[in-house]
Amino acid sequence: MAASLTLHPDRALPLDREQRAVAREIYGQTAHLPLICMHGHVEAEVLASNTAFADPARLLVTPDHYVTRMLVSQGIAPETLGVRRVDGGPTETDSRAIWKTFCANWKLYRGTPSRYWLEHELVEVFGVDQVPSAESADALYDRISERIAEPGFRPQQLLDTFNIELISTTDPAGSDLAHHAGLARQGLGERVVPTFRPDAVVHLDRPSWRDDVAALAKVSGTGTGDYAGFLDALRERRAAFAAAGGLATDHGHLLADTTPLEPAEAAAIYDQALAGTVTADQAARFAAHMLYVFAGMSCDDGLVMQIHPGVLRDHHAGIAAKHGPDVGFDIPFAAEFTTALRPMLQTYGHDPRFRAILFTLDETVYSRELAPLAGAYPSLRLGAPWWFLDTPGGMQRFRETAVDTAGFYNTSGFVDDTRAFASIPARHDLSRRVDAGFLARLVLEHRLNLDEATETAVDLAYNLPKIAYQRRI
Repeated sequence: MAASLTLHPDRALPLDREQRAVAREIYGQTAHLPLICMHGHVEAEVLASNTAFADPARLLVTPDHYVTRMLVSQGIAPETLGVRRVDGGPTETDSRAIWKTFCANWKLYRGTPSRYWLEHELVEVFGVDQVPSAESADALYDRISERIAEPGFRPQQLLDTFNIELISTTDPAGSDLAHHAGLARQGLGERVVPTFRPDAVVHLDRPSWRDDVAALAKVSGTGTGDYAGFLDALRERRAAFAAAGGLATDHGHLLADTTPLEPAEAAAIYDQALAGTVTADQAARFAAHMLYVFAGMSCDDGLVMQIHPGVLRDHHAGIAAKHGPDVGFDIPFAAEFTTALRPMLQTYGHDPRFRAILFTLDETVYSRELAPLAGAYPSLRLGAPWWFLDTPGGMQRFRETAVDTAGFYNTSGFVDDTRAFASIPARHDLSRRVDAGFLARLVLEHRLNLDEATETAVDLAYNLPKIAYQRRI
């Protein structure tokens, strides 16, 4: 008989009994609050088309970088997991086989946040009561297939099931936002909003840069044959995103550098990019310059900046060439913020129209740089522990290193960062449990009373994300 899969009601709460009892009381006040999902990567097309999910493997395994990354680390080829090849070469198309590979390797996820999220999904979302294994794989596949075939399991219906009040998608600057227009026609325009992501057009040395700039010109109706036109096209698209309900921009730069260039130098570098002669150093300086420029644009249109540097994308060139970008080989490295952000903050740090939310994958900078910055500049908020830090331990360490200097109210509250739609409730649930445990300790240390701790927990879970992402004008 397959082992039974259940969720302990006190999972992720503190071990100490007295602290756990207080945490349980605090968590009870946040467990059922609506979800604010303002750093999301669920595709707008998925929500607009509202078609049924294909099957368990293509919902829970193949598109989830956390899941596939672990399996690849154990020598399982991406092709075996259905990850597409750029050259159109063969990959596994039997979703039941992909699912069985995942289930047979369930033990690999022990101790990881993926295990927590997946268990929550299997039990709470899909009604599964068996532990994944090679033996249970077929039964689980059939049960989940039945669930996702139900009319109430379509993406739009899950917004209600998951209690999602607001969710953002992340869209390139060249997007025509057609799917968001479709969502607006369906009455969801204020519930599903776009986020402006211009990375593809500001990193001048990317192989697809000229194609992406051409797409920007086409959708904006503005010529991008020179730097001035490029800026005008970006402003036009930002206005279109704002008109479609957008609240934020998203910037995934390698470094946090915000050093501006003189306009003439920026224009010259842009011209070299068009000519195909731009150097890596010029591209890096232009990217830093554009972060500074975008801060100014945020003052004009009120869109909140999200900045998350410190990731070396596509670490293995062979994997990137074979499977394309973003297949799980993005690796964190140390990023510096204090001097890097100073040019932007010197100009805009105290401007009431400006808001930037900072994310990092380098825990060492929370107490040394980010918390002191957010504790001083009214324009800054610290984003929730992100990506590799989106873990029970990472969340706990974030509170321990950031709150002393920045407090709770210079943070964004919790915002999930995922393409895995079905995992969204699990991610918010974990954050609420960890915060309840941290706040319970402050209560028992007589640093907060219970009412203050409960109010803070509600703010972190619900109120602060809404405040942090509110347009500034």
